[in-house]
Formats: sequence, C-alpha cells, structure tokens
Amino acid sequence: MGLENLQKERLKKLKNIQRLGINPYPAKSGRKQEIFVARKMMGKKAIVAGRIRSLRPHGKITFADLEDASGKIQLFFSQSELPGEKYEFLTNLDIGDFIESSGEVFKTQAGEISIRVSNYRLLTKSIRPLPSSWYGLKDVEERYRRRYVDMIMNPEVKGILEKRSKIISSIRDFLINKKGYFEVESPVLQPIYGGTRARPFKTHHNTLDTTFYLRISNELYLKRLIVGGFEKVFEIGHTFRNEGMDKNHNPEFTMLETMEAYADYNDNMNLIEEMFEYVAKQVFKTTKITYQGKVIDYRAPWPRISLTELFKKYTGVHFHEIDTLEKATALAKKLGVEIKDYMTDGEILLEIFEKKCTDQLIQPTFVYDYPADFYPLAKRKENNPKLVESFDIYVAGMEMGTNYSEQNDPAQLRDAWMLEKKKAIKGNPEAQKLDEDFLTALEYGMPPTSGIGPGIDRWVMVMTDSPSIADVIAFPMLKAEKKEKK
Repeated sequence: MGLENLQKERLKKLKNIQRLGINPYPAKSGRKQEIFVARKMMGKKAIVAGRIRSLRPHGKITFADLEDASGKIQLFFSQSELPGEKYEFLTNLDIGDFIESSGEVFKTQAGEISIRVSNYRLLTKSIRPLPSSWYGLKDVEERYRRRYVDMIMNPEVKGILEKRSKIISSIRDFLINKKGYFEVESPVLQPIYGGTRARPFKTHHNTLDTTFYLRISNELYLKRLIVGGFEKVFEIGHTFRNEGMDKNHNPEFTMLETMEAYADYNDNMNLIEEMFEYVAKQVFKTTKITYQGKVIDYRAPWPRISLTELFKKYTGVHFHEIDTLEKATALAKKLGVEIKDYMTDGEILLEIFEKKCTDQLIQPTFVYDYPADFYPLAKRKENNPKLVESFDIYVAGMEMGTNYSEQNDPAQLRDAWMLEKKKAIKGNPEAQKLDEDFLTALEYGMPPTSGIGPGIDRWVMVMTDSPSIADVIAFPMLKAEKKEKK
C-alpha cells in the first residue's frame, strides 16, 4: 500500500476516534514512571507513556512495543482484561501513535518484561506512517531534512546529539568550576561585523532603519568586557558565516570563545589540551576515542610544532625564503594550489600550508606562529614581526579553532585594519572591517589578553566518530527542497 493510501487509512481512523467522542490529542498525560523505571517494578502497577513501535494482534490478545526516551517495554493487551469496546478500540491504533498504559509489570513465558494492560488511552494520533512502514528512510539528504524522523528511526542519531549536550556541559563545567570563568552573552546582531575574516549575512532593522549583520565572531565584544574589568570570560553561541557547505562547514555553527587577561597564547595551549582531556574523561571515560578508524588520544601534553617547521617538512621549502608575492605565487602554481588574485604572499603561503601540510596531523596538535598579514587582531612576535603569536589546533587533519595573543595596541591595530581596507579594495570579500568603537575601547586600555575559539561542531564530530558536521547539528542548513508538480 502506498504512502497516500496509508495516510488515508489513518485519517479514517482519526475520524472514527472523533466520532466516538474521544479526544485524539489530549493536553496532558498521567504518566507516573519512565519505561526504564517501570521495567524494574516487577509485580507492581506502572503507568507509562510513549510511542508505539510495533503492533502484533493475535485474535483475543495483542502485543505492542512502547518506547519513550528511556527505553522500550512490551505491552500485553487481553480481551479478558479489558472491556470489549476498549479492546476493540485497538484497531484504531497504528505504529507511531502515542498512548498511555497502566497495569502490572510481569514477565512472559518467553522472559519478556511486559505490562499487563488494565487501561490505556490515546495521547496522539499519528497521521503519517513511519518510513520503515513503507519504504525506509535511506536518502542522506532526506534524513537531514526530516531530522525528527531520522531520530525516531535511527537511535544513534539521537545518541550523538545527547553526547553533544554532554560535551558542551562538560566544557562549561571545566571553564566555570575548574578555571573560574564567567559565562557571558554578546550581540548576535552587530552594526559592524568583525573578529575574523568571513562574509556575513546581512539584515535590516526597520525601526532604526539600520543595516545589521549576523555575527561572524563574538571576539571583539568579549574583549570589550576585558576592557571593562572582567578577567576571564567565555561564550558558547551560534556564529554565522555566508559560505559554502561541506562535511566540515555549515553556515550556522556553534563556537566557544574565551578571553583571559594577563595570558598569552602559550597559556591557552595549556588551557585547550587540559580542557579537552577533561571533556574526554568526563563524557567518554577515556582519553582514547576512535574517529573514522583512527584512535585519537586527547591526553595532555599535545605536540607543539611551528608552522615554518611543518611547511619545510611537507613542501621542502623554507617558509621565510618565500618573501615576495611573486615567489609565493610561483610556489603555489608549482604545488598545484589554487589561489586568488587579491591574496598577499603570507595569505598564499597559508593557503599552501592548509592544502599541503595538514592532512597528516591526526593526533591533537598545536601549530603555532602564523603570517602576520592574515591575523590583524593578533599580537606580532617581538623577534619576528612578520609572524604573530597565533596557533591553530588540528585533529584528524581538520583545523579545530584559531587562537592567539590579542593585539591591544590601538595604533598597531588601526594600521593592520587599514591594510585590510586595501585588501577589500583589491577584491578580497572577507577582509576585516575597521571598528572605531573597538579602537576607542583599546584606547582606554586592555591588559595583555589571549583567547581561544574552538568550533564546537567539529569537536563533537571527532569525539562522536561522525563523518560530517551535519551529523552533529540537529537541523543543518540544506538547499531548498524541490517540490514535484502533481
């Protein structure tokens, strides 16, 4: 029977239920126990509620499997235990319906823990059959689009999202209770987008008649809090970047951002490795977690390797020898790395590094000291101003977050942002914007400060062995669904 006919049958049952004067969608359940608890109540009465996952009528008796968030239990309906009309009403039920059932918990001859149903009532009539009832939910895009059905049919999907919640809770616990950070909130709608390089989503506020942007980072607002007297702050929140989608990117994603006064990037390498070792132990009870067939060990300390060292190892070229745009462009062409016309020599070298040097970084690794012209918000190294005190984290060949010692000299930051303005004129769509209010804040004085910016979704990916970022986001962004003409 096709989907359309199955839905028609269910709608007939719905009308029949309503004709009997029964509300198919009551507002409240009288559930007393979760199924996990009820299974331990042998010989006692339990009142449970959940979704019917199977129905097996056998004349005067009917078996059903009932499921809630805590587990499953078998229901045993008997015509001898229920009034005639109550037993006959079972013909109006379908797999997917929600019901409430009460009765004694017992064990069948086959050893199945069950409830001998003495009473039950309908809580929700399901109009659409679950996919396994008619064709199975197998198409990947369809699974993401109908995520609510995906979770019903594939328990591991729900399990990953539960793990995600535990990972985020563990991060909060570590920062607040172990390290003394304050959790804060910063604006999602910003008049000037900043804090990193990215193209923003643009919107408009009608009352103010003003353009706003969905934040691409919350970094500059957390630094304002440091100026204002906070010394340790963090935020876990959504960030938006108007970019493409692939297994590592979703335009809306979750980031952890911290700022700590009187710290530098070395201190934050310590913070990162300590934090994720703590998370692994708290959530997974081990520091060794498998991702796509490879065992990743989060136990500190993690390797720390300079970008120049890795660049030499994987390209055979010394980073500092490529000191002009012409040399950088020639090297990119030689190595088959695609670049943009507006890129500087430092940006080209960084593009080469990301394409040619990072795939082999499987274990958690810090790569430090990046080209200065790519990170205007970072502190330049005193012994080499062409580099900044910055590090990226790599796990399983993926970049997991950019972090650095923060530039707190307003004059140097203004100069760096003016260079960004020139890049924008040359066509770079991701060049940073000059933020006068933030420069004013720095003029009041910001102590030496450093922050981290791990992408939560990618960390959940590698810690739950999920091949795509869409697997760890409850509702990932998808292209518009094509509607077939009838």
